[in-house]
Amino acid sequence: MAIFTPPGSAKKDTPSFAQDPAPPVRDNPPPAPPAAADFRPTQSAPPSQAQRAPATPEVKESLIASNLTIEGKIEGTGHVRIAGKFKGDVNVQGDLTIERGAKLNGGVRADKVIVAGDLEGNIESAQRVELLESAVLSGDLKAGTLTVASGSKIRGHVECGWESAPAAKEKSARAEAKADAELAS
Repeated sequence: MAIFTPPGSAKKDTPSFAQDPAPPVRDNPPPAPPAAADFRPTQSAPPSQAQRAPATPEVKESLIASNLTIEGKIEGTGHVRIAGKFKGDVNVQGDLTIERGAKLNGGVRADKVIVAGDLEGNIESAQRVELLESAVLSGDLKAGTLTVASGSKIRGHVECGWESAPAAKEKSARAEAKADAELAS
């Protein structure tokens, strides 16, 4: 009994692949893709409530790492966290956090300022300032509210809870106009 069948004796029910006809050769190559991309907007269904982005954009936080020393100016929107050393002014529409062991030399304008490290400079405008137990502030401070933890150090002039200068001028102008109106009647 032979293990292999001899080459010329193929069974009739088995298809022979050698005798299959060759695939037809195309005379025309397939069309080439267009040279320019189509950037026209397509019509699609409006996104559902679950897919829509929130009305207020997510606020990002920028970090100056503990092993960095940077000199310059920071301006913009968003939160800033300083864990290293920064020399320059910080003017952000957001929160500023100075970590324990960090140092900032410069003026500060931010919505909320949290100090746990060293700040040499003035906090010129802030709605809220928090000085944690390891904070050292050498400079003047103007804020709406101030929270001071025991152990923190401050050297400078502090003003809190007072209205800002433009609001105070507007209020005094209204009071003068009211007084003038009462005198006239």
